[in-house]
Amino acid sequence: MPESKPVGSMTYAESLSELEAILRTMQSDSCDIDRLAAYTRRATELLKACRSRLTATEEELQAILSTLENQSNQ
Repeated sequence: MPESKPVGSMTYAESLSELEAILRTMQSDSCDIDRLAAYTRRATELLKACRSRLTATEEELQAILSTLENQSNQ
């Protein structure tokens, strides 16, 4: 795998794309067993970042919808 960007500076799409690349690498017959732990650590970092973004987006959407609902009830 090429040199990785810091997870905090990546977009959701970039994180997801790298996760998919790691998965393909880990599933391939040419997976370097000596790098398996590093792939797993990186995938874990990326998954946490993606999950965090999804949660933040869900909370923001809920707040927006709640505001809209309150406005329509007035």
